Amino acid sequence: MTTSLTLNNGVEMPAVGFGVFQTPPEETVDAVRAALRTGYRHIDTAAAYGNEREVGRAIRDSGLDRSEVFIETKIWITDFGYEETLHAFEKSAGKLGVDRIDLLILHQALPERFDLTLGAYRALEKLLADGRVRAIGVSNFMREHLDRLLAETSVVPAVNQIEVHPYFQQPDVLAADAEHGIVSQAWSPIGGITFYRDSGHTSTLEDPTIARSAQAHGRTPAQVMLRWGLQRGRSVIPKSTRAERIDENFAVFDFELTDEELIAIDALDTGVRGGPDPEEVTLADFGWEIAEA
Repeated sequence: MTTSLTLNNGVEMPAVGFGVFQTPPEETVDAVRAALRTGYRHIDTAAAYGNEREVGRAIRDSGLDRSEVFIETKIWITDFGYEETLHAFEKSAGKLGVDRIDLLILHQALPERFDLTLGAYRALEKLLADGRVRAIGVSNFMREHLDRLLAETSVVPAVNQIEVHPYFQQPDVLAADAEHGIVSQAWSPIGGITFYRDSGHTSTLEDPTIARSAQAHGRTPAQVMLRWGLQRGRSVIPKSTRAERIDENFAVFDFELTDEELIAIDALDTGVRGGPDPEEVTLADFGWEIAEA
């Protein structure tokens, strides 16, 4: 199976990325170093995570050429607006220690101030045209947000990073992405702790359907869920700070789930979201300031 996806502008993106959401800065350098040693070549961070500087340091420390590592980061809502987002790029690039970012995306749709969202996306279009970024996209955009964006801008997002795991699959958003040639990128692809802690469900790691596939292939439940996402054409962004889990989450390219197994996992959707509802992300509740570089 291919280990990369071709975005709608021709850029190649490694299909499995290494995520650092909720990874404390002091743990980020070691985690990213370990991921790069394992073979990950796609690191996903965000201005709001507060660890871009440490991601950049780990990449520099790795000894890998800059061109070998695909860096993805996100603009937070407090930096939305045209000029604000151009400056937010400078902040992120400065912290990462790079001149160009491979994939730069808007972290939320911010429906209450979509005028700011549009201004931010137009800034991404400018950065793309100027060669400062190689691809642009969005995160946590629902179908209606995509429709509004596409009606007002000229570059179709290359990626939409959304919550997708067996218990929450967002079929309408996945379909909307597919209709426009947008790669769906799954955050929390193994149904992270936020989901089962807050939803009343047990962990996807304990699901009997997933466990049966894991046993059949001699794999772990996490590997089965990542493989399911990849075979459904998605990019997946697992995260961990533990070396053995970092290795485990990358070892997903040498086995294949059957069509029956894929369909069985598709059937596990509960429709219950684990992360914040994109409609409820507002500047009043989520307006964190992003530090300067």
